Amino acid sequence: MSRIGNKVIQVPAGVTVTISPENYVVVKGPKGQLEFQFNENLTIHQEGQEIKISRPNDEIFTRKIHGTTRALLANMVNGVSTGFKKQLEIRGVGYRAALQGNVVNLSLGYSHPINLEIPAGLSVSIPKNTDIIIEGADKQVVGEFAAKIRSYRKPEPYLGKGIRYVDEYVPRKAGKTAK
Repeated sequence: MSRIGNKVIQVPAGVTVTISPENYVVVKGPKGQLEFQFNENLTIHQEGQEIKISRPNDEIFTRKIHGTTRALLANMVNGVSTGFKKQLEIRGVGYRAALQGNVVNLSLGYSHPINLEIPAGLSVSIPKNTDIIIEGADKQVVGEFAAKIRSYRKPEPYLGKGIRYVDEYVPRKAGKTAK
């Protein structure tokens, strides 16, 4: 049995969940609205402030999507109620970030600046020119945008320069030694 799939999802106050018979789920809350079409093999039913997901059989495919469906739905409920947040920090001489309207401008030592448009549903703040905070209701979109920013200059192991997550550990290597 799936331990994750059998867990009950608690719906907090202020969040409404509507489930259609075809498993099209709409979750509305103070942080926004998320929609997703789940697989029709599973049964999603809401009883008061609890959502339960059950599967009709023990075939391999339904066992695979049982826990995944529960995790995605729990992330949707959590996203519209509290939201998700990723923090990046930039290390390196001359490396900096700036916010210009709906565009993040990165100066990362290349011959040109990198301009990234902020996706819909996300809010980006730059308190210092070396810190980037990405917030939003959709966990996947927040993580993808943070990974996209990080991919332009990953942290290198010798000097530690680059863009890293705030809690990320970058193993350091020793450089050349003189004789």
